[in-house]
Amino acid sequence: MPQPRKQAPVVIAIDGTSASGKSTNSRLVAQALGFIHVDTGAMYRTLAWYCLRHQIDVRNARAIAAACRRWKATLQCADGQVYLAVDGYYPATEIRSLEVSAVVSHVAAVPKVREWMKKKQRECLQFGNLVMEGRDIGTNVFPETDFKYYLDAKLEERARRRAADGLQENLAQRDQRDSQRAVAPLMIALGAKVINNSQMTPEQTSGTILADIRQRLAAAARAPDR
Repeated sequence: MPQPRKQAPVVIAIDGTSASGKSTNSRLVAQALGFIHVDTGAMYRTLAWYCLRHQIDVRNARAIAAACRRWKATLQCADGQVYLAVDGYYPATEIRSLEVSAVVSHVAAVPKVREWMKKKQRECLQFGNLVMEGRDIGTNVFPETDFKYYLDAKLEERARRRAADGLQENLAQRDQRDSQRAVAPLMIALGAKVINNSQMTPEQTSGTILADIRQRLAAAARAPDR
């Protein structure tokens, strides 16, 4: 007797500019759906932290690529969150420092780094249904997903949010570097629902995403098998 085909995990891709609310809303959506949350930006920050800690020149692409090949980083999943642990340690606080924020876009622009990260991020499927946030999830990591969202807000609003977190960051410069990098640049994925949340609360933003997801899931459940 043939066995029923195992259903593939659902991937919710939430991309967007810096301080557009990706992390907050991804966590809210993951909690509401009971999905696993993956912050891919934290993965790049972890490598940036590793490079700084080991005094690797963050403007030397070859040195960064070599570090990415040799570092002992593994995927871990705890409390509904996936992260990269380095030698068993996750530097959750350290990766949010101003020093890491200042260099992470340089580290993330290295093609070999993005190749390594894409592989690791796709391996996150082993943990089940995912809400994955980043800058190239819908365009590069999981372009096949039907659930793509792109968050944005006015520059002044995003700067205000950063300042409220006690951080000063040149967001316009960061956006420019991310959108102009040679590999997997920041851009709106084909078929993505764009949400400008300049005047929206996190609850309103996540509510908009959840309503769309639930509508799509319901429609998929009603559709006959092909």
